Amino acid sequence: MRQVTGRHVLFITVSAFSVIIAVNVAMAYFAVSTFPGLEVDNSYVASQTFDKRRDAQVALGWTTAVDYDQANARLVLKVTDEAGAPAPLQDMQVLIGRSTEARDDQTLAPRFAGGEWESFVPLERGKWMLKVTGVAKDGTAYEQRIDLLIRG
Repeated sequence: MRQVTGRHVLFITVSAFSVIIAVNVAMAYFAVSTFPGLEVDNSYVASQTFDKRRDAQVALGWTTAVDYDQANARLVLKVTDEAGAPAPLQDMQVLIGRSTEARDDQTLAPRFAGGEWESFVPLERGKWMLKVTGVAKDGTAYEQRIDLLIRG
Protein backbone atom coordinates (compact mmCIF):
# COMPACT_ATOMS: atom_id res chain seq x y z
CA MET A 1 0.00 0.00 0.00
CA ARG A 2 1.31 3.43 -0.95
CA GLN A 3 1.89 6.17 1.53
CA VAL A 4 -0.55 9.11 1.44
CA THR A 5 1.38 12.31 0.97
CA GLY A 6 0.42 15.95 1.22
CA ARG A 7 -0.05 16.08 -2.55
CA HIS A 8 -2.58 13.27 -2.41
CA VAL A 9 -4.57 15.01 0.34
CA LEU A 10 -4.47 18.31 -1.58
CA PHE A 11 -5.65 16.58 -4.79
CA ILE A 12 -8.53 14.83 -2.96
CA THR A 13 -9.61 18.05 -1.23
CA VAL A 14 -9.47 20.18 -4.40
CA SER A 15 -11.33 17.48 -6.37
CA ALA A 16 -14.09 17.19 -3.76
CA PHE A 17 -14.64 20.94 -3.56
CA SER A 18 -14.55 21.23 -7.37
CA VAL A 19 -17.40 18.71 -7.66
CA ILE A 20 -19.43 20.52 -4.98
CA ILE A 21 -18.94 23.92 -6.64
CA ALA A 22 -19.76 22.54 -10.12
CA VAL A 23 -23.01 20.98 -8.86
CA ASN A 24 -24.01 24.20 -7.06
CA VAL A 25 -23.37 26.30 -10.18
CA ALA A 26 -25.34 23.88 -12.37
CA MET A 27 -28.30 23.80 -9.97
CA ALA A 28 -28.33 27.60 -9.65
CA TYR A 29 -28.28 27.94 -13.44
CA PHE A 30 -31.19 25.51 -13.94
CA ALA A 31 -33.20 27.14 -11.14
CA VAL A 32 -32.88 30.63 -12.61
CA SER A 33 -33.29 29.62 -16.26
CA THR A 34 -36.53 27.63 -15.79
CA PHE A 35 -38.52 29.98 -13.54
CA PRO A 36 -38.21 33.75 -13.68
CA GLY A 37 -39.70 34.15 -10.18
CA LEU A 38 -41.91 37.08 -11.18
CA GLU A 39 -45.59 37.18 -10.37
CA VAL A 40 -46.00 40.90 -10.99
CA ASP A 41 -43.75 43.54 -12.55
CA ASN A 42 -43.63 45.72 -9.44
CA SER A 43 -44.55 44.07 -6.14
CA TYR A 44 -44.71 47.36 -4.24
CA VAL A 45 -47.28 48.82 -6.62
CA ALA A 46 -49.31 45.58 -6.54
CA SER A 47 -49.28 45.57 -2.74
CA GLN A 48 -50.90 49.00 -2.57
CA THR A 49 -54.24 47.66 -3.84
CA PHE A 50 -54.08 44.15 -2.37
CA ASP A 51 -56.38 44.76 0.62
CA LYS A 52 -58.97 46.54 -1.51
CA ARG A 53 -59.00 43.73 -4.12
CA ARG A 54 -59.16 41.02 -1.43
CA ASP A 55 -62.08 42.73 0.31
CA ALA A 56 -63.94 42.99 -3.01
CA GLN A 57 -63.41 39.24 -3.57
CA VAL A 58 -64.71 38.39 -0.10
CA ALA A 59 -67.73 40.69 -0.57
CA LEU A 60 -68.75 38.76 -3.71
CA GLY A 61 -69.02 35.57 -1.64
CA TRP A 62 -68.20 33.38 -4.62
CA THR A 63 -66.43 30.03 -4.57
CA THR A 64 -64.73 28.23 -7.42
CA ALA A 65 -64.51 24.46 -7.78
CA VAL A 66 -62.52 22.68 -10.45
CA ASP A 67 -62.87 19.22 -11.95
CA TYR A 68 -60.83 17.59 -14.70
CA ASP A 69 -61.92 14.60 -16.77
CA GLN A 70 -58.65 13.17 -18.04
CA ALA A 71 -60.29 10.75 -20.48
CA ASN A 72 -62.01 13.60 -22.38
CA ALA A 73 -59.44 16.34 -21.54
CA ARG A 74 -62.36 18.38 -20.14
CA LEU A 75 -61.68 21.07 -17.55
CA VAL A 76 -64.79 22.21 -15.67
CA LEU A 77 -64.98 25.24 -13.40
CA LYS A 78 -68.00 25.95 -11.26
CA VAL A 79 -68.21 29.47 -9.87
CA THR A 80 -71.09 29.69 -7.40
CA ASP A 81 -72.51 32.42 -5.21
CA GLU A 82 -73.34 32.09 -1.51
CA ALA A 83 -76.65 30.36 -2.34
CA GLY A 84 -74.90 27.76 -4.53
CA ALA A 85 -76.29 29.16 -7.77
CA PRO A 86 -74.00 29.89 -10.74
CA ALA A 87 -72.33 33.25 -10.15
CA PRO A 88 -72.96 35.97 -12.74
CA LEU A 89 -69.38 36.00 -14.01
CA GLN A 90 -68.43 37.52 -17.35
CA ASP A 91 -65.31 37.41 -19.51
CA MET A 92 -63.76 34.43 -17.74
CA GLN A 93 -60.20 33.56 -18.64
CA VAL A 94 -57.98 30.87 -17.19
CA LEU A 95 -54.21 30.82 -17.23
CA ILE A 96 -53.15 27.23 -16.65
CA GLY A 97 -49.60 26.07 -16.18
CA ARG A 98 -47.09 24.57 -13.81
CA SER A 99 -46.19 26.42 -10.62
CA THR A 100 -42.47 26.10 -11.26
CA GLU A 101 -42.03 26.96 -14.93
CA ALA A 102 -43.71 28.97 -17.66
CA ARG A 103 -43.08 26.48 -20.50
CA ASP A 104 -46.51 24.79 -20.21
CA ASP A 105 -48.56 27.98 -19.66
CA GLN A 106 -51.75 28.30 -21.71
CA THR A 107 -54.52 30.87 -21.65
CA LEU A 108 -58.00 29.40 -21.98
CA ALA A 109 -61.29 31.11 -22.73
CA PRO A 110 -63.83 28.66 -21.30
CA ARG A 111 -67.40 28.66 -22.53
CA PHE A 112 -70.38 28.79 -20.21
CA ALA A 113 -72.64 25.75 -20.54
CA GLY A 114 -75.22 24.44 -18.11
CA GLY A 115 -74.12 26.52 -15.13
CA GLU A 116 -70.43 25.68 -15.48
CA TRP A 117 -67.45 26.87 -17.47
CA GLU A 118 -65.71 24.29 -19.64
CA SER A 119 -62.57 24.04 -21.74
CA PHE A 120 -60.95 21.15 -23.46
CA VAL A 121 -57.25 20.98 -22.76
CA PRO A 122 -54.99 17.92 -22.50
CA LEU A 123 -53.06 17.94 -19.24
CA GLU A 124 -50.29 15.56 -18.23
CA ARG A 125 -50.17 14.16 -14.74
CA GLY A 126 -48.74 16.34 -12.02
CA LYS A 127 -49.54 19.57 -10.23
CA TRP A 128 -51.10 22.40 -12.24
CA MET A 129 -51.93 25.95 -11.24
CA LEU A 130 -54.99 27.80 -12.53
CA LYS A 131 -55.37 31.57 -12.36
CA VAL A 132 -59.05 32.30 -12.95
CA THR A 133 -60.06 35.86 -13.82
CA GLY A 134 -63.37 37.41 -14.74
CA VAL A 135 -65.67 40.32 -14.04
CA ALA A 136 -68.81 40.46 -11.92
CA LYS A 137 -71.86 42.30 -13.27
CA ASP A 138 -71.08 45.25 -11.00
CA GLY A 139 -67.58 45.54 -12.51
CA THR A 140 -65.70 43.87 -9.63
CA ALA A 141 -62.71 41.92 -10.87
CA TYR A 142 -62.82 38.26 -9.83
CA GLU A 143 -59.49 36.49 -9.35
CA GLN A 144 -58.79 33.04 -7.96
CA ARG A 145 -55.71 30.84 -7.89
CA ILE A 146 -56.47 27.13 -7.75
CA ASP A 147 -54.11 24.17 -7.56
CA LEU A 148 -55.08 21.05 -9.51
CA LEU A 149 -53.43 17.65 -9.09
CA ILE A 150 -53.74 15.25 -12.03
CA ARG A 151 -53.05 11.66 -11.09
CA GLY A 152 -52.25 9.22 -13.79
